[in-house]
Amino acid sequence: MSTRFVGEGNIGSAPEFFEFPQGNAEPRRLLRLNVYFDNPVPVGDEYEDRGGFWAPVEWWHTEAENWTSLYQKGMRLLVDGRIVRDEWTDKDDNPRETFKVQARCIAILPYRIERVVMAPKPGAESDAQEQTDD
Repeated sequence: MSTRFVGEGNIGSAPEFFEFPQGNAEPRRLLRLNVYFDNPVPVGDEYEDRGGFWAPVEWWHTEAENWTSLYQKGMRLLVDGRIVRDEWTDKDDNPRETFKVQARCIAILPYRIERVVMAPKPGAESDAQEQTDD
């Protein structure tokens, strides 16, 4: 069972990258983020978080390794995907379950961002020139 999910939140710890071999095929790559999805509710002139929650966010993508260094703790995100139940057995053989978000798309929101640098298009010469103070 899964449910569509769209939410804003902050990354709570350093991203994790995993690669899973697939025989002779391209390996599957996973970026895992720990995100706190808040629910700000206006209270007077300020906002109060009501009903926020932590959730692991998994993004299966061929570029996952490259994005590990892009996403940082504290960064604000918009995540679009689906919530799925994850069941497992812990080391003491007790059944456990949690809900995780399987992301379809993760967007960086511009809060606390100082600068954005675009990579050149593949096969194109860079038009960007560094500016120097004279």
